[in-house]
Amino acid sequence: MFDKLDDILIRLEEILNELNEPTVANDTARFQKLMKEQSDLQPIADAYREYKNCRQTVEDSLMMLDEESDPEMREMLKEELSDAKKRIEELERELKILLLPKDPNDEKNVIVEIRAGAGGDEAALFAAEIYRMYVKFAESQNWKTDMMSLNENGIGGFKEVTFMINGKGAYSRLKYESGVHRVQRVPETESGGRIHTSTITVAIMPEAEEIDFHLDMNDCKFDVFRASGNGGQCVNTTDSAVRLTHIPTGIVISCQDEKSQLKNKDKALKVLRSRLYEMELEKRHDEEAEARRSQVGTGDRSEKIRTYNFPQGRVTDHRIKLTLHRLDGVLNGDLEEIIDSLTAADQAAKLTKMNDK
Repeated sequence: MFDKLDDILIRLEEILNELNEPTVANDTARFQKLMKEQSDLQPIADAYREYKNCRQTVEDSLMMLDEESDPEMREMLKEELSDAKKRIEELERELKILLLPKDPNDEKNVIVEIRAGAGGDEAALFAAEIYRMYVKFAESQNWKTDMMSLNENGIGGFKEVTFMINGKGAYSRLKYESGVHRVQRVPETESGGRIHTSTITVAIMPEAEEIDFHLDMNDCKFDVFRASGNGGQCVNTTDSAVRLTHIPTGIVISCQDEKSQLKNKDKALKVLRSRLYEMELEKRHDEEAEARRSQVGTGDRSEKIRTYNFPQGRVTDHRIKLTLHRLDGVLNGDLEEIIDSLTAADQAAKLTKMNDK
């Protein structure tokens, strides 16, 4: 590990020297690439330098303790030594995490698909609540959301909704949200007061660029139609809605949120490209079964990941056995504790796997 860390310090010095060269500033692509690499390496270099300083502090304190006879000074040196040793342990773990292989999609925007599952109208109403939960979480992160397509059920619920979250690191924070979300509560339509269980599925997909997945336009068929539902007079009276069919897979995507047919077409292509990219990622995951088992869970839509229990006011994430008794806060977008716990569990699993090798 330490050889690798020494190499990182050398590489960072090389990058800083290159960035000072006049020719680099005129080459935008090269400049951006170097800045990105510097941004990735800087946290590792900073932690490693602090680690080395702490090691030096331990050596100096031990040497001074051998020579010091004054009781007060010895006590100060012992305290300094203890603090440095404790910090070394923390930094060793931090450095191991920083050196874990990065998910190349972590910095990307995400496309979120929420679909009502078992439970009819109740599931659709819950899908609408989970959509609002993610929108509020995005707002708390200063991320932007953009509706892609929406299929309502007429009473305020969503049969299906697709939207984009634009923000640096959005995928790294939300990638563990894919799967089946279950709600347990008494529906407003239930006269007997019985608790019903309904489900929805959430899919979190990294936004795929052309460089990630080449989409052959010959495989795509576009149809235009008149939009329906809420959208304003202009949307509903022109053929602005777009239905995109991907012929090889049979995937169909409809977008009608924009007044412009061109904008709806662009949104549909973004969703399709990301869906196909996700399918490719799933295929790779299946081929790497051992690696997939080491993860907390990302991408498997059939996995029941979380239960929202209204009578008890609790949320339980089944993958990490985490239960929070603040359902209202979670539904209002306060997902930090859940996401941080999932990230920590995933990192711990990967560290264990790395140590076993």
